[in-house]
Amino acid sequence: MCKEKRKTVLPLAILSNVISNTNNISKDEVITLYKDMLLGRYFEDMCAQMYYRGKMFGFVHLYNGQEAVSTGVIKLLNSDDYVCSTYRDHVHALSKGVSPKHVMAELFGKETGCSKGRGGSMHLFSAKHNFLGGFAFIGEGIPVAVGASFQSIYKKQILNTNSLLSVTVCFFGDGTTNNGQFFECLNMSVLWKLPIIFVVENNQWAIGMAHHRSTSLPEIHQKAKAFGLPGIEVDGMDVLAVRNVTKTAIVRARSGKGPTLIEALTYRFRGHSLADPDELRSRQEKNAWLARDPIKNFRNYIVKNQLVDSTILSELELKVKQNIQHSVDFALSSPEPNIDELKKYLFVED
Repeated sequence: MCKEKRKTVLPLAILSNVISNTNNISKDEVITLYKDMLLGRYFEDMCAQMYYRGKMFGFVHLYNGQEAVSTGVIKLLNSDDYVCSTYRDHVHALSKGVSPKHVMAELFGKETGCSKGRGGSMHLFSAKHNFLGGFAFIGEGIPVAVGASFQSIYKKQILNTNSLLSVTVCFFGDGTTNNGQFFECLNMSVLWKLPIIFVVENNQWAIGMAHHRSTSLPEIHQKAKAFGLPGIEVDGMDVLAVRNVTKTAIVRARSGKGPTLIEALTYRFRGHSLADPDELRSRQEKNAWLARDPIKNFRNYIVKNQLVDSTILSELELKVKQNIQHSVDFALSSPEPNIDELKKYLFVED
């Protein structure tokens, strides 16, 4: 896409409401994808309610609108693959398999949270699920993800393990791609042929800065050329399109051929955080992207192509809502962290 076209916040190449066609997806896969996207959306909607009721504190950054990226990428990973997130990390954790009740409890600051109530919204972590955490500072997680992918290579080449290479997926936003960690880690990952996939969730805005105003080359995926790795642009509002390009990237990484950079063009439906009045983006812009809601469009695609009966989808929607309510009940009834254990997780215990 030419630079002039990308200067608008509504790239012409992604304005179609057509979901990518695929002939190789099963009914079970469709249900898995739809359920995961619903889980992310309903969970974030509930977070907004709980935040405004005073059940959560600090900054809470929601993922509404970007579900096709998380689902399209993470649901292809194995349990021993790694995911590294940002401060917008709730849905990434859910897609990786962290229980909604443990994520919600963490947001409530409870002992039963996935980080024992010590991390909160921006620092979710789960060793069990190889979820390396959310990171409050932009670019902070990229070196961590590179380290995770390096240990996979090290175990294979130095320790001679017979297992497949574990793949690491590193998520970050468009605003991060002007930071030094981004360029340094791209270079290092190619030099060492690391099994890592860099996923840029280009939601068009870095807090209050429009993407095209902050970078001399708005086409982020083209920056990969300088370091010799594939750079792919994909419609981040289309879960099947994201899934298709991710499949190729995973095969490349797991076979030892090195990293891939995926730029997913997407949009956040809410402000930067729940403390953001969201007054910088025009109503016209937001409405244009809302019309491309990835969940509604995927549901229409499923029904139109008779992949799953609409009654099954409705039942699924109800079950997911019930699951989210259960997670709230669990968080509300969970104990607060013990003040005597304030310093318990600051250092590694013998």
